[in-house]
Amino acid sequence: MRSTFMAKKETIERKWYVVDAQDLVLGRMAADVATVLRGKHKPIFTPHVDCGDYVIIVNAEKIALTGAKWQKKEYVRHSGYPGGLKVRTATEMLEKQPQKIVEKAVRGMLPKGKLGDDMYRRLFVYVGPEHKQAAQKPEPFPTVK
Repeated sequence: MRSTFMAKKETIERKWYVVDAQDLVLGRMAADVATVLRGKHKPIFTPHVDCGDYVIIVNAEKIALTGAKWQKKEYVRHSGYPGGLKVRTATEMLEKQPQKIVEKAVRGMLPKGKLGDDMYRRLFVYVGPEHKQAAQKPEPFPTVK
């Protein structure tokens, strides 16, 4: 009788991938990136173990949104004080913090809690084509179309 394989934190081998976000649709790219961060692309995937890989996203300011989302999509936050609701459209976010658009999209597709926080820490988003992780020799991201 065979027992089910369960990955352990010590046996996980992590790779580095780089994604060029130029002209990629935000939601489709975020779904693929979240899958790799979670480790669901690996045959050793175990739901309660963080077995995902590192992902670097460059050119975050050149992301694409479909339809009228540049004007209609809103990013809402609250300061915690009365009247402290802050609302920005996707166009305003692109002007001020383009990397936050990608980070929020991927973060929303990861599990909530400590496990999801650990996965999110392996995501690096940069504005422009340069990144700081060249020493890790990242491979091109294979699944994003």
